[in-house]
Amino acid sequence: MSERELERSIEAILMVVEEPLSEVVLAQIIERPTEEILEALQRLSAQYESEQRGFELKQISGGWRFYSHPDLAPLVEKFVLDGQQAKLTQAALETLAVIAYRQPISRARVSAIRGVNVEAVMKTLVNRGLVEECGVEHETGAILYRTTNYFLERIGLNKVEDLPALAPFLPSVDGLDEVIASLAE
Repeated sequence: MSERELERSIEAILMVVEEPLSEVVLAQIIERPTEEILEALQRLSAQYESEQRGFELKQISGGWRFYSHPDLAPLVEKFVLDGQQAKLTQAALETLAVIAYRQPISRARVSAIRGVNVEAVMKTLVNRGLVEECGVEHETGAILYRTTNYFLERIGLNKVEDLPALAPFLPSVDGLDEVIASLAE
């Protein structure tokens, strides 16, 4: 394996890690001696710094990982905070509505109601502070979720009970019959 191939291999692996990865683990994955991995890591780190890249390769907590460059912290912070203000997707809005009206509710029950896997959407809602864990379902042991005070604040309500009734938004029985008939065709 050439020096360049080794560096590319290290970069590819470190690009996807969530926690610092030790040179020993990298050596096992890439199947190269630990000393060779350490030299390549140090070489890459020095190269990125000399090129004044927007990121650094740093050894922290017993492992190596990419980090945004400290002098760009204000820009990264702005991006992260602006990302929190981004609009929710249709899937996220639908999932949030199910949680708001059926809380406390498990992720599996939300998935069953929506008919799709909601794991990624739930993670987004939790990360944005709109939904939180609130206990465990006794029968299944599943984690239960509810909306947060921040959710209420964002939609301008004092309590969940102030949510508008769903009945006016549901199709009439006649309209439902028509939908079912059209699906049967």
